Amino acid sequence: MAEENVKLIPLGGLGEFGMNCMAVRYGNDILVIDAGLMFPESELLGVDIVVPDISYLVENRAHVRGILLTHGHEDHIGGLPWILSEINVPVYGTEFTLAYVEGKLDEHKMLDNTELIEIAPNHKFQIGAFTIEPIRVTHSMVDCVALAIETPVGVIVHTGDFKIDLSPPDGKAFDLHKFAEYGQKGVLALLQDSTNVDRPGYTPSEWAVKPRLDEVFQRTKKKLFFSCFSSSIYRIQIALDLAHKHGRKVAVVGRSMMESSEIAQDLGYLNLPPGLMIHPGQIGDHSPENVMVLISGTQGEPMSALSRAAVDNHKHARISKGDTVLLSSRVIPGNEKSIYRVIDHLYRREAEILYDDGTMGLIHVSGHASQEEQRLLINLLRPKFFIPVHGDFRHLKKHCELALSTGVVGEAILIEDGDVLELSATKARKAGKVTAGRVCIDSGSTADVVGDMVIRDRRNLSEDGIILPILTINKLTGKVERQPEVVTRGFIGADAAVLREAANIITQTLDSSSAEEKADPGVMKEKIRIDLKRYIQKHTSRRPLIMPVILEV
Repeated sequence: MAEENVKLIPLGGLGEFGMNCMAVRYGNDILVIDAGLMFPESELLGVDIVVPDISYLVENRAHVRGILLTHGHEDHIGGLPWILSEINVPVYGTEFTLAYVEGKLDEHKMLDNTELIEIAPNHKFQIGAFTIEPIRVTHSMVDCVALAIETPVGVIVHTGDFKIDLSPPDGKAFDLHKFAEYGQKGVLALLQDSTNVDRPGYTPSEWAVKPRLDEVFQRTKKKLFFSCFSSSIYRIQIALDLAHKHGRKVAVVGRSMMESSEIAQDLGYLNLPPGLMIHPGQIGDHSPENVMVLISGTQGEPMSALSRAAVDNHKHARISKGDTVLLSSRVIPGNEKSIYRVIDHLYRREAEILYDDGTMGLIHVSGHASQEEQRLLINLLRPKFFIPVHGDFRHLKKHCELALSTGVVGEAILIEDGDVLELSATKARKAGKVTAGRVCIDSGSTADVVGDMVIRDRRNLSEDGIILPILTINKLTGKVERQPEVVTRGFIGADAAVLREAANIITQTLDSSSAEEKADPGVMKEKIRIDLKRYIQKHTSRRPLIMPVILEV
């Protein structure tokens, strides 16, 4: 490889869903595309969110020129506060995306110290060695862009999340012509969204849900509770239009839904007929058949408005017998338990529940391209190198196969988080790895970042419990003042005989220790822990967390 090459370095999103973050480097200039988070799997006990390990960016902070955002979903902007706390660089995004970012940074008291720069489709701008042109794409939220990045080596196109919708509700269609223009000029590399690579055909337009939703509005006799992702502005607009058509007043309930709809209204993405909206406190002033409640909480989040309404614990949203609750969203993997728990509670209220169980007709459509749309874009751009992004390993692998099957791609390259892919005008090669991985954030703690040992300890506690051997030592004589006590929490299998023997083990450890050892609490704690661990494992086959407590008197 010549020295003049571009490096693509994924720091998140290639090998998992969420946490999207891609570094693009040429010489001493680094661009970062997206700064997402992911929500933790169940084994990450007590962790609130997971963000990418940005050690590479921190080590090269002098070269990072900015963070470019493709759109405002959490898996693309949610990691910003943590990344900006390490590297304070300008953030580029469209108007709607930056409105979301402002709220997030304000919450973390970082807004005043961050430079936010608005970008718009078809308006080129320069950052270091790169010339960037945002290209209008459609997705499940508004104001999304792909990025065409001109480098001295060639053009790199990053699609962000997309589907090809030529008639979205806001009239701002997917810009096929601009992609075709770049295809004619020549594209070095295409980084394409892999999310729906296992779905054949095309993803339906946002409008496709309207006929089925219209039927629901028509046959609902009492209150209608309409729930969707708060960022799904298209879906919210369709719901508002249908409420107006069917003579229903609309109350918005839930913090995220209120914030999103206010931002969208302020920026002109939501058009509200006069007199449509009412305050949640006015719901009871109208007859049930004339009310729609737009409510957040489609994923069963424990403190969301819908979860609280489902157990009669919301100030304004009361779900009564005969009301209809419509969940116009998909079930995000990992959230099934919490969602179905809420649905169970709703059934207890004797409400009618409509959700995407495969039998309801079209009440939700995906925001990601299916196979034929992916092929169409590949055929338009005809890249030399194809790199799939956003997905588990199997999605990336299948996407490479799909790209090669089009016959227009020079080479399909599968890379994962931490891989360094070097591109020249004619060649591509993997050139080692950088530090990449996951950083666990426990936002309720003072330390924020949760290390591997903390996760391991939490897992041990949840599985095998804790044992606290408590002993009292006279610090002058080194003698044990009373019989050691063994306290357990969450430790099963410990009958009285086992605990008595555990106390004897502690006494034996003390008897076999020198006066000098007894005078050192640190040494004694470790000796007791090791001897107890050996005994407990042998007799109960369990590995509880053992934390000796020595009281000096």
